[in-house]
Amino acid sequence: MRRKIIAGNWKMNKTPSEAVQLINELKPLVVTDEADVVFCVPAISLIPAVEAAKGTNINIGAQNMYFEESGAYTGEIAPNMLTEVGVKYVIIGHSERREYFAETDETVNKKVLKAFEHGLTPIICCGESLAQREQGVTIDFVRQQIKVAFLGVTKEQAAKSVIAYEPIWAIGTGKVATTEQAEEVCKAIRDCIAEIYDNDTAEAIRIQYGGSVSASSAKELFSQPNIDGGLVGGASLKADFGKIVNYK
Repeated sequence: MRRKIIAGNWKMNKTPSEAVQLINELKPLVVTDEADVVFCVPAISLIPAVEAAKGTNINIGAQNMYFEESGAYTGEIAPNMLTEVGVKYVIIGHSERREYFAETDETVNKKVLKAFEHGLTPIICCGESLAQREQGVTIDFVRQQIKVAFLGVTKEQAAKSVIAYEPIWAIGTGKVATTEQAEEVCKAIRDCIAEIYDNDTAEAIRIQYGGSVSASSAKELFSQPNIDGGLVGGASLKADFGKIVNYK
């Protein structure tokens, strides 16, 4: 049985002091023995967030990183910088990074490889646009994203990674993929991993759904056989995140 993983992507929200305040508010609400809980906070808040989360079941993740360890890369953050301050997870290839900051499948792959090199668990994002869904190419498009992201990744590494399926048309829009739509794509992702590696690796990997997940939709979504939790946006900034974590 795969352990659920429920992560909050705070995006560009909360100053460092506000981040600490929110973590303190959420601490008693996200206590669970049945899932891993991750808060992916803005880079400037990583250090105070790690401190605020000490002694709790909350893990802290970053929202991005670069694929080099040092150098003339103004504004970027290296993986060893993250691990030194206690970061455990890193979101890679979020659709907003792809859309606004020119991330590609190839740079996603480089970041995934570098994350594993430094013992970080990547949360690898994939997902289609509304036009792609309407054109009926969702599965093909997502499979391509997955195949490129996992180039050069060993099956041992793959088994420890997290994939977040986030249909772009459902991010921050209030629209949620139907349970059937979400499960269909997550199963296709698992099947793709089985083709790349083997069935054992596919059964081990955890696949999240993301895209306007709420307290009311979490139970049905997370009860699907191929959905192992969620990557939660706006709702992770509210007390309702506790209800999502304890969705049962």
